Amino acid sequence: MMPEYGHALLCLALGVALLLSVYPLWGVARGDARMMASAGVFAWLLFICVAGAFFVLVHAFVVNDFTVAYVAGNSNTQLPVWYRVAATWGAHEGSLLLWVLLMSGWTLAVAVFSRQVPADIVARVLAVMGMVCAGFLAFILFTSGPFART
Repeated sequence: MMPEYGHALLCLALGVALLLSVYPLWGVARGDARMMASAGVFAWLLFICVAGAFFVLVHAFVVNDFTVAYVAGNSNTQLPVWYRVAATWGAHEGSLLLWVLLMSGWTLAVAVFSRQVPADIVARVLAVMGMVCAGFLAFILFTSGPFART
């Protein structure tokens, strides 16, 4: 059941990334400060969803959930726990998910630490970062499938 939660979190993250890509830019175009400020909330949601999905994948490796094809192909019961954790990002699907986790972390960092920057600039930057995250999340969901069952 955990892999399904991970997949659902990735789907939710894609939706949030798409909202982050569009809604703040719409706010810039309309001059609406509330719409621009929503970028920070979307950045938090994006990071939480991607981090949750990543930790679901780590959990699948740690508990040797061989019903997940990615785990079955990249782990075994003889590996020490630390190597199983590292195997999470050792192949295509996990490394892309790690990349999106890092990107969403930097997106959150921009949202949190850019209080002195004008709101329209922050909204534009976060929207572009949301577009990049949305692209990677779409690629992961439609071609890679880290939570596919065996």
